[in-house]
Amino acid sequence: MLTTNLTFSDWPTIFPNASCTVALIDRVLHHADVIAIEGESYRRREAEARKNARRKKTTG
Repeated sequence: MLTTNLTFSDWPTIFPNASCTVALIDRVLHHADVIAIEGESYRRREAEARKNARRKKTTG
């Protein structure tokens, strides 16, 4: 299982060059099933809630 929050078009921002990225994606997808999950991130929602709680403590 491989998970990422980046689309395949964003992978060149992580890997050193385009040919490396294309080869990696090709090998990963050869026998893979891609499942795209749309929606709000649970971790992001929790981080925002913690940040807002800290703000309320310091201002209130």
